Amino acid sequence: MEDLSDLTPLAGGWSGQTFLAETAGERSVVRIYPPGRRGDGAPEIDAAVLHLVRGLVPVPDVLEVRRGAADRPGLLVTSYLPGERGDLLLATLDDDGLADLGARLGHLVADLAGMPMPRAGMFVDADLTLGDFGLADGLLGFVDGHAAALSDRGWDAGPLSDLRTLAGQAQAALDTVPRACLVHSDLNPKNLLVDAESRLVTALLDWEFAHAGHPFTDLGNLLRFDRHPAYVGAVLDAWCERRGSSPSAALDLARAADLWALVDLAARAGDNPVADRAAALLRAIATSGDLHAVASGVAGWTADGRPA
Repeated sequence: MEDLSDLTPLAGGWSGQTFLAETAGERSVVRIYPPGRRGDGAPEIDAAVLHLVRGLVPVPDVLEVRRGAADRPGLLVTSYLPGERGDLLLATLDDDGLADLGARLGHLVADLAGMPMPRAGMFVDADLTLGDFGLADGLLGFVDGHAAALSDRGWDAGPLSDLRTLAGQAQAALDTVPRACLVHSDLNPKNLLVDAESRLVTALLDWEFAHAGHPFTDLGNLLRFDRHPAYVGAVLDAWCERRGSSPSAALDLARAADLWALVDLAARAGDNPVADRAAALLRAIATSGDLHAVASGVAGWTADGRPA
């Protein structure tokens, strides 16, 4: 069993459940799973996903897995991989650097989108059996299910009606791509480690929300907040090189797919800065009726809010 006597919290997430451990000079990463949050089998599911994608995208090795129980948390121990957090590195890059990293990330997210799944659903056990999302009404029903929480956070009838209209349009667009694929579901620069010199991706981390879902979900997540023109253009060009389509069509579907996450985050505004930022973005999208709208005053976005 891994020695957990000396753990250092790792920055970057909001859960406070991921730690750096060092034993006999060897570093590892320990993720602790409190009872009840995702079920006792959550560490085994996450380990199985890491085994599934190894060789497709860079991920750490699984060193130890401990199923949760009523009297103790679950545990997943993985190898420590070097690299700088992608969001921190992005802030330091010029246009050429942004384009270089954007192309690498576009290829990575396209590779994941090319990994087929039989249907959409959450992984429910270590065999990666797919459960049912229970979302027969699609994005429109998802908005309705979050309407009360949004109302509690200041959404009145007008913006909610606008959001419902846009959700119906977005779902119609998403339905034109009927296949399912592996989805990381939190694929943003904060969850990437990158070598600062070569700009090679050394690790894609935090797979706790992974599922089988829409092929444009991760692309939408990757481009949600980071909208530098050189970066966005390179991501889209690389995506289309792998998966086909045109950059404009891919971006439209990516924005439509990202509505699912924006609605969920906006319904939790006040919990953390990411949820607050998502809420501002979703309101701008809903009131303008434009999936590409931005919230004013957000760093890294062009004056009119569109990637150029």
